[in-house]
Amino acid sequence: MQELITEAIQLLKQLISTPSFSREEAVTADLLAAFFHQKNMPTERMGNNVVARAKHWHSDRPTLLLCSHHDTVRPVAGWQRDPFQPTVEDGKLYGLGSNDAGASLVSLAAVFAHFYEEKNLRWNLIFLGAAEEEISGNQGVAMVLPQLGPIDCGIVGEPTGMQMAVAQKGLLVVDATAHGKAGHAARTEGENAIYTAFQDIEFLRSFQFEKTSDLLGPVKMTVTQIEAGTQHNVVPDACRFVVDIRTNECYSNEEVFAILQTKLRSELKARSFRLNSSSIPLDHPLVQQGKALGLRSFGSPTLSDSALMPFPVLKIGPGESERSHTADEFVYLREIEEGIDVYERLIKGS
Repeated sequence: MQELITEAIQLLKQLISTPSFSREEAVTADLLAAFFHQKNMPTERMGNNVVARAKHWHSDRPTLLLCSHHDTVRPVAGWQRDPFQPTVEDGKLYGLGSNDAGASLVSLAAVFAHFYEEKNLRWNLIFLGAAEEEISGNQGVAMVLPQLGPIDCGIVGEPTGMQMAVAQKGLLVVDATAHGKAGHAARTEGENAIYTAFQDIEFLRSFQFEKTSDLLGPVKMTVTQIEAGTQHNVVPDACRFVVDIRTNECYSNEEVFAILQTKLRSELKARSFRLNSSSIPLDHPLVQQGKALGLRSFGSPTLSDSALMPFPVLKIGPGESERSHTADEFVYLREIEEGIDVYERLIKGS
């Protein structure tokens, strides 16, 4: 296992050195495939996604998917280091994608390699190095899952401090347009669409949905963009704004949208309904094994590929969520070692 830890860290350094923005992950997919091929473990390439199956497959066993992503966001402006130069300082590995989600990805790859020849494991194992997670794209998990066959449950690697995210908020993005009537700003005429939009925005700021989740809290709505007007002396006849909505398991995205349509004057259009809240039963074997290992369970406010998986998913991985998408992103090397150890015991003991 120590050799696999060393190899996992080396793989992560290679991934950091290779830009892999969403939809541009072909070369990092090559690196992932090469990691397994060097161990004589065959892979399947589906677009920029890499799939591997454990050697000893039995139809009477449940199937466990091990999934994390190898795409990254683009580096923000505040980096003090080269985001594509893996650098180790004081036990920290710096680089874009090191924490989100490179550490989880290479830890799951190492554990899959560890179990590849295992004959008596409870699970059939599938590894998926996924593309387009950061944009919830159509050529990532959504494209691959229908080609994998039946899957009973999954582990999704994301930075959670190796604690168990047993529930995750969903995402609903709504484009809203408040309509008015154009007029001259110097006269009392027209209907200002900005004022109509402000009324709706104030409603969104203060409204509370009735049902609150014990794990995920309330549905959270945030207006994140607004646009209106053509020039200073024209009353605008339209005001457009965007609402970011994080849903809990008490409501489907469709239900939240339907409620808002009855409350707001603005015209609403949902970009997608597919990213619903997800969870795993607390009595699931993976969760029970995690509890036996002393792991804490919590509800995650951030999105991941588990939103696209129609089966129970445990989200867990090395690193910390608050480091994601930040300048000088890093992961501790000891966190990768801990991640591999916990993943191994989680899978072996469940």
